[in-house]
Amino acid sequence: MPPSRRSLASEASAAARKPAGAPLPRFLRESPRHTNRRAAFPIVSISRGGPDPGQADVAERPARARDFARPSLLPKPDQNGKKSLELLTEQRIPIGIWAKTFVDWLTLNGAAFFDWLSAVLSAVINALLFVLQWPHPLAVVAAFTVLSWLLRRSIGISLFTCLGLLLIINQGYWKETTETLALVIASTAVSMAVGIPVGIAAARRPWLYEGLRPVLDLMQTIPTFVYLIPALILFGLGMVPGLIATVIFAIPAPIRLTRLGIISTPDSLTEAAIAFGATPSQVLRKVELPFAMPQIMAGLTQTIMLSLSMVVIAALVGASGLGVPVVRALNTVNIARGFEAGLCIVILAIILDRMFRTDEGEGA
Repeated sequence: MPPSRRSLASEASAAARKPAGAPLPRFLRESPRHTNRRAAFPIVSISRGGPDPGQADVAERPARARDFARPSLLPKPDQNGKKSLELLTEQRIPIGIWAKTFVDWLTLNGAAFFDWLSAVLSAVINALLFVLQWPHPLAVVAAFTVLSWLLRRSIGISLFTCLGLLLIINQGYWKETTETLALVIASTAVSMAVGIPVGIAAARRPWLYEGLRPVLDLMQTIPTFVYLIPALILFGLGMVPGLIATVIFAIPAPIRLTRLGIISTPDSLTEAAIAFGATPSQVLRKVELPFAMPQIMAGLTQTIMLSLSMVVIAALVGASGLGVPVVRALNTVNIARGFEAGLCIVILAIILDRMFRTDEGEGA
């Protein structure tokens, strides 16, 4: 007669109270479920005074998910590599501190020079603003239209110049356009006045260009905000720090292209000039510079475009112009105002580019 459920429960509870190692009841030993489980999962005996089950041999029981999470089974980090990295980072080269010290030294010892330079550049910008803003806007539009005709002899370019400037007046951004134009003209003039002589010297002296190349690469690749900080400290808020930052960003173009035009002069031309008794300065003025003029004009147009690309960034340091409404539109998420100011910048860029680009420069 099979045992009742109550008798089985009493035998199971009595078996649970038996000490470790005691034989199990017959109904548990003969249970097929218990037999299969015991075959698949070996049982490790646990007693109060026995070994810690966590220290039991892993081979006696199947691998479980929590076994892989134990620190003893995880791969240990490379202590030697960690120590070498700590040694490398502990001895930090104080590049930023050196730069700050140099700027502080310039601020203390060069204050008079930077004040004089700021006054000169401010006078130049104010003079350009007076020339562009004192006449009637329509008179300025007519002057630019005539200038475009004299430079290019193209009705299409002259018509685009006239209609583009009239559209800027219609949108109400004439004052901002003249301020931007004054900043672009001043920065372009400074860049060309410095870049052309340096490019000529670099073409005549290869060792000079080898030394200038990393400096030019740094000036073109370093983020603009990095050198805006010392320019802001040395010159204060206004148009001057925007002009300095624009010149730093744009001056590599005329230096590189002027050098390229000079070294591209055929040797036969220079040898013929020297054979007829020309001096080095005459060779430069009458042979090399005329041959390099397309590259120099290409450097001029690139300088203008690079200067216009700095308009918005110059507005962040107090420079007035078309960059101010663009920054305000960005802060207020004003799509209409931002598009209008951006369109005015594009029109001004196209007018200046078409006015000063030569046919040879387009072919180059």
